[in-house]
Amino acid sequence: MSNEILTETQGRVRLITLNRPEAKNSVNTALGQALVAACEAMDADDGITAGVLTGAGGGFSAGMDLKAFAKEGPPKGFNEFLQNGAKKPLIAAVEGFALAGGLEIALTCDLIVAAKGVKIGIPEVNKGLFAAGGGLFRLPNRVPYGVAMEMALTSDPITAEQAHEWGLVTRLADKGKAAEVALELAERIAKNAPLGVAASKQIIRGTRGLTEEESWAFQGPMMGKVFTSEDAKEGPRAFAEKREPKWSGR
Repeated sequence: MSNEILTETQGRVRLITLNRPEAKNSVNTALGQALVAACEAMDADDGITAGVLTGAGGGFSAGMDLKAFAKEGPPKGFNEFLQNGAKKPLIAAVEGFALAGGLEIALTCDLIVAAKGVKIGIPEVNKGLFAAGGGLFRLPNRVPYGVAMEMALTSDPITAEQAHEWGLVTRLADKGKAAEVALELAERIAKNAPLGVAASKQIIRGTRGLTEEESWAFQGPMMGKVFTSEDAKEGPRAFAEKREPKWSGR
């Protein structure tokens, strides 16, 4: 794994850390490609149920590395993460700030845990750009329309407390404790069957805006995989035997 990304496995949870603290964990090509690789490795590991994504050095991410952008353009390969994220649940653990592409990274995750006082925003318009990493259409799905519009047009950030009030941040943490709280949440998720968890995530995300008929069709193929899996047999067996299930992710 590239030095731009650090990974650590804790039980059935994978901790992924953006590791460019000297550049506020801003994204250049090396970090972007390493993040894609880390998510692919997590998704391919049957022993992992959920992941936590955080940043080194007391901040989450300041977004795209503008110095690198000026020299070589947008980070190559990074859109693969912004568009597809991870197949398994991924929780953003935000300290300090999540600005511009940093917020868009967090929005690509499924849940956001943030420390109190964190600044959250999409200030690209004050740099001659706009939030092209999904923020302009994902943010209005997570906060009220007017809040998203004001954030986009003024470039002014909101606080983690405001984001929590509007549902963008699901859990608030004390300063310095965002990763700890996010790992606790990930560990709670990881007590459940991995295939069922992953399918639940994909169905919730994939059926937004679909009709019920379209949603049933989207869900159908996943039932065949999950309901005939080894874990689908292990769950009822463990219940009958009054013990904790031993999930295999298969």
